[in-house]
Amino acid sequence: MVASSMAWALLRVQRRTFSSTARRLQTYGFIGLGQMGYQMAKNLQSKLPPSDSIQLFDINRDAMRRLSDEMQESQAGGAAVHMAESANEAAKEADTVITVLPEPQHVKGVYADLFSSDLPKKNRIYIDCSTIDPSSSRDVSKSVALAGQGQFVDAPMSGGVVGAKAGTLTFMLGAPDELVPIIEPILLRMGKRVLHCGAQGTGLSAKLANNYLLAINNIATAEAMNLGIRWGLEPKTLAGVINVSTGRCWPSEVNNPVKGVVENAPASRDYAGGFGISLMKKDLKLAIVAAEEAKARLALGTRAKEVYEEAERAESWALAFIV
Repeated sequence: MVASSMAWALLRVQRRTFSSTARRLQTYGFIGLGQMGYQMAKNLQSKLPPSDSIQLFDINRDAMRRLSDEMQESQAGGAAVHMAESANEAAKEADTVITVLPEPQHVKGVYADLFSSDLPKKNRIYIDCSTIDPSSSRDVSKSVALAGQGQFVDAPMSGGVVGAKAGTLTFMLGAPDELVPIIEPILLRMGKRVLHCGAQGTGLSAKLANNYLLAINNIATAEAMNLGIRWGLEPKTLAGVINVSTGRCWPSEVNNPVKGVVENAPASRDYAGGFGISLMKKDLKLAIVAAEEAKARLALGTRAKEVYEEAERAESWALAFIV
């Protein structure tokens, strides 16, 4: 434990030294190029110096090639880009590995594969931006420590695909205090705000608590708007009342589910470009699992999950919400 702490202290001093004098070349591995990861990797690469390099990997080879081509075509500066043949290759020489994966089993699977192979031991930092349950994240963190491969932190994000593309994401970071000055500049190349929530796992706890509240507010806003409209109120009038009264909330003010109320909301774009029902349902289920582990009662959780399941099945009620 003492040796490990000294190693991380040395790493921190080295990175600070190189940031103020001759900067050491940094190598990044980026694993997971879905809707979010694709845009995040693009922003990261464009804001890194040419002395750095980034290794991309996704099981979707077409997404890798497309992103690599886009990076190289628009590369006025930015890090050198390479396509890895595997997650292991992406991580092998990396100082920092970033993962953005869909489900807990994908995160566990990728890290299990990394550490069951011949990955050289190195004081890497692993930043997982996936939204999974805190328990699974802590299990992965332990596997990284046991393998002697560095340190694992959780940094789920809020802002959706639009925020990922614009580089305006908010990251909720679960990490030791001493790693925050190292990790924060990396995340700020992909977003605009980093909120340190505490030790490893707390970033996910904060994200799931927030998304649980959002899931409930989405339903309540849709029901309140429907109620008022059926009573004869104009949608903008009703939203205007709510948004200066005690019912004010993000789904009403910024992401109103009624077409024409908020110009840039998904409802005004035929519900395109938002955070889909299936993803909201997924986060709600993760929050319920985490609450059960913590023995926290969620009176509305099960019923809310049923509402999202019903909505997912009903094409005529296919609303989309941006997180």
